[in-house]
Amino acid sequence: MCAFVASGRALTPCIEFCMGQTRHSSSLRTVEALVAGIRQGDRASLARGITLVESTRSDHQQEARKLVSECIKIPRPRSLRIGLTGTPGVGKSTFIESLGMRLLQKGHRVSVLAVDPSSTRSGGSILGDKTRMQELSAADNAYVRPSPNRGSLGGVARNTLDSIILTEACGFDVCLVETVGVGQSETMVSDMVDMFVLLMQPGSGDELQGVKRGIMELADLVVVNKADGAMELAAKLTRSEIVNALHLMIPRRESWSPKVVRASAATGYNLDRVWSTVLHYFDKLEKSGEWDALRADQRRKWMWREVSHLLLARLDRNPASHKIAQLLEADVLNGSIPAGVAAEQIVSKFLSNP
Repeated sequence: MCAFVASGRALTPCIEFCMGQTRHSSSLRTVEALVAGIRQGDRASLARGITLVESTRSDHQQEARKLVSECIKIPRPRSLRIGLTGTPGVGKSTFIESLGMRLLQKGHRVSVLAVDPSSTRSGGSILGDKTRMQELSAADNAYVRPSPNRGSLGGVARNTLDSIILTEACGFDVCLVETVGVGQSETMVSDMVDMFVLLMQPGSGDELQGVKRGIMELADLVVVNKADGAMELAAKLTRSEIVNALHLMIPRRESWSPKVVRASAATGYNLDRVWSTVLHYFDKLEKSGEWDALRADQRRKWMWREVSHLLLARLDRNPASHKIAQLLEADVLNGSIPAGVAAEQIVSKFLSNP
């Protein structure tokens, strides 16, 4: 028995201390159990781990950081991190399922992290990717996880990189990250994956104009999907247009020039060629030494993104900053001061009283 309890003194502080110790021990046991399960390749443990990573509760975030810190130490062969994006209706989910099933036949373990947009009004997401990938979701060596982006820009959720680390620790050697769709800010995914794949569809000359130049410049591989049947000729013309467009752009890798491949997820046409192109890309990346530098750059960029997020969270919880922000917001609304001046005063108040 605790000495404070035995002596009958300071009972309330003692109870609070003991409860704190119990919560701490329970937290450690939870993390240890998840790490053990993930190390053994248990998908249920992986699912619980990603749920913990995605939680916004402060105690869960502390446990999540411990979990990721332990999982990153688990020795695994380097996985292939591949990001996929494309305009709505291009068939991203169908393509991922068809490619994923072929990879399972080749002996790979495939994880799919599909990010869905969150409503700006309710904050909810449909999360329908498992419905669209029923066969892959049910496969033993696959794991499909839809996640809300909760308003994060860049086409991915804030914790996607941590989720990738957990899937790799669980033994998945191919990680496919499906983004919410092409947009001006849809580039953050390229900072967490090794290869960026852009899906286009036949007859997309006008669509090519709509796809932001920044997205095209990030693409390591462009796949013209639905290139079968009546769309075969249109797919050939679209491929030529994309090849010509890529010639005007500077490749982002010294060892690789972006390729354009026609394929069909529905019929399986050229999917093997798509995968051989992916493997050729990673072979070039490894031989040139760019792969190691790329992974290091990913970690650096995401460290600073997390610093930015944590600072904003601290600022939002700071009472003094909150009080002055409410006053300055009224001044901004009536036009008496510029937004930039108000923002500077809020940050200055936070830094003087963090």
